[in-house]
Amino acid sequence: MQITEQTRDDVLVVALDGRLDSNTSSALEAVLPARIQAHERVVLDLAQVPYVSSAGLRVLLIGAKAARAGGKKFALSGLTESVREVFDISGFTSIFTLAADVEDAIAQVA
Repeated sequence: MQITEQTRDDVLVVALDGRLDSNTSSALEAVLPARIQAHERVVLDLAQVPYVSSAGLRVLLIGAKAARAGGKKFALSGLTESVREVFDISGFTSIFTLAADVEDAIAQVA
């Protein structure tokens, strides 16, 4: 999995490319909470993520908790159909601000 970052309209956009599973989730866990603490608004772009395992969900939950604890705004964008299904089944849909694409997510955290 590759992690790239860019700032758009004062929002940090962290984009993932590849599976978010037990083999790759530690890389995101090393980055995401710190980025959320350092920025007021963060969007995690999952458009290029075909699969999220329970280990991946755990890291996303850590990010959500960091955002809530710090009063930060955090949104996920671009969930594929299969990833959205995992979110629906696990009940994570109600935990996160979800957006169709990065532009929509940026507007939601503005």
